[in-house]
Amino acid sequence: MTRRPHRGASTPRRTASAAAALTLALLAATGCTSTSDAPAKPTGAPTASAAVAVARVCAEPAAGPVTAPAGAVTIDPAVVGDLSAKTRNSPPNTTFWLGPGTHRLAADRYAQVVPKEGDSYLGAPGAVLDGGKTNEYAFGGAAGGVTIRYLTVQGFVAPQNEGVVNHDSADGWVIEHATIQNNSGAGLMAGAHQRVRASCLRGNGQYGMNAYKTGGPVSDLVLEGNEITGNDTDEWERRQPGCGCTGGVKFWAVNGADVRGNWVHDNRGTGLWADTNNNDFRIEDNVLESNDGAALIYETSYNAVIRNNTIRRNDWVEGRRYADRGDNFPVATVYLSESGGEPRIPARTDKIEIDRNVLEDNWSGITLWENADRFCNSPANTSSGDCTLLVKNTASCAQPGIAGAPLYADCRWKTQRVDIHDNRFVLDPTVPGCTTGCGRMAVLANYGTYPDWSPYKGEPVAEAITGKQQNRWHDNTYLGPWSFVAHDPSRTLDSAQWQGAPYQQDQGSTFRPRAGG
Repeated sequence: MTRRPHRGASTPRRTASAAAALTLALLAATGCTSTSDAPAKPTGAPTASAAVAVARVCAEPAAGPVTAPAGAVTIDPAVVGDLSAKTRNSPPNTTFWLGPGTHRLAADRYAQVVPKEGDSYLGAPGAVLDGGKTNEYAFGGAAGGVTIRYLTVQGFVAPQNEGVVNHDSADGWVIEHATIQNNSGAGLMAGAHQRVRASCLRGNGQYGMNAYKTGGPVSDLVLEGNEITGNDTDEWERRQPGCGCTGGVKFWAVNGADVRGNWVHDNRGTGLWADTNNNDFRIEDNVLESNDGAALIYETSYNAVIRNNTIRRNDWVEGRRYADRGDNFPVATVYLSESGGEPRIPARTDKIEIDRNVLEDNWSGITLWENADRFCNSPANTSSGDCTLLVKNTASCAQPGIAGAPLYADCRWKTQRVDIHDNRFVLDPTVPGCTTGCGRMAVLANYGTYPDWSPYKGEPVAEAITGKQQNRWHDNTYLGPWSFVAHDPSRTLDSAQWQGAPYQQDQGSTFRPRAGG
């Protein structure tokens, strides 16, 4: 993933208890074995990590019904045949009970189950739908209101940026207590009003879930109590450097999402990545840990609450990679790239609020970034022709109109109205490779140079993001050797400089070494 300028994607693309009853007893999410081991409470804030329980879905899956529910159609895997054919002739709103064992589709790459409106698929204990490394898709079609519960889906070979379950991003699907694992592409796509709860999205080739719909946006999306781990096994960033096409979950043009109580860990790229014209996210009570890249990227998007998450040991692989090649960009574990609050776009908040999180032993902290050369209609806009949600006609972002109001402001995605407060930032300098380039907070932009007709050349974007766009850190707690970057990558500050004029950041915050802290 290229950070400077940042590249977007080439295309969008039992819990220990039920998800609604995440329990304090599972303090392993924070490395604690009892409440007395929980990290200390930040000044003026409730303890973040102690309230977050880990969703151990993959190791402790919930079991489906051992017998077929009343009125359900029984599908016996011992009867040879294509699962799609076995379910094809039933009317809409049919419930299918898939018996124990391995279910198959026809030996054709495009064979798949195409549900009717309101159909439900319930897996018995041990029920598996296996694509045999032949079928590309498991469930597709445009029918809404489909439910998949207690079923393992594995061994499918979806192409890049496509998905195995809900391949066509139909609306209103509910996926609960499912295991979607060891597939190529994305394990799961998303449509409007989709609910994904208490499921294991594991070991898929590209994404655990790709929340993208052709002609979107996807609206009203819920991810709750899932375990999302080990995805990007096909290492797409290595195969297509800078593609921006990997992660535990990718969101593209999603309007309204609740992402809560998930355990997102050990993915080979970014944990959660919202990329291009997402809006109105609430990312709360998650455990984001040990992802090779950032825990969270919020890119060219709007209006979000990021609260009460436990975020630790992320970005060790990517951060070290940048350091080893001498790149001084402040690689972040929470990375806001051209994203901010925008009151003109309806949402549950009109800013980006990052509060009451615990960030512990990540490569670095939070970076607020704007690429001065990235705006609507610029060749440097890697979001492939997309424009901001404030401009309907991308072509209007050109000279002479872009040099004046309102286009000068509205043709840019802006990192603005970001409020970072009551968080706990902990850094142990023994983080592997952490001899240079780690332990930084940053608010910065590059020097604008491109294209020739750009009205943003020079330093106006750097000056705006640093001092004019209401980006503010305050009332946080820092333990460890933190430093700060402001305006541009060359300007590194200590805490006194960061708090002093002209930056005046982190008023009311405390800074102390970790030893004894």
